[in-house]
Amino acid sequence: MLNIRIKALRKGRNKTQQDIATILGVSRPAYTAYEQGNRTPDNETIEKLADYYDVTIDYLYGRTDNPNRISDKDERDIAKRLESFKEDLENSDGLAFDGEPMSDEAKESLLESMELLFKQTQRINKKFTPKKFREDE
Repeated sequence: MLNIRIKALRKGRNKTQQDIATILGVSRPAYTAYEQGNRTPDNETIEKLADYYDVTIDYLYGRTDNPNRISDKDERDIAKRLESFKEDLENSDGLAFDGEPMSDEAKESLLESMELLFKQTQRINKKFTPKKFREDE
């Protein structure tokens, strides 16, 4: 599963095998062997891959289909925030951007952007919250 995931992630970023090998600090043949499943990367390389693609190690190994680094609880919290934002957006009169009324397409684009912003903020906050202050998930 690892080889399939890293190949798909690489192609999704339009990177060559050489590009990723350079990022990881390995030779291109070594990286090619990872993608072909002929060789397994060491733990440090797996961590570099997960960090570069911003996915979990469990996702790389196929233990989960959720590539996000945020928990299911966080996903639910984000969904609630997004729903609240969407309601505020729909209930506001005269919403405009640059002096022009926002189209439905523009509102949808704004919602998609806000979802990405909420997720990124959640990940960043998780990174910098000391464990002793985190609530159990």
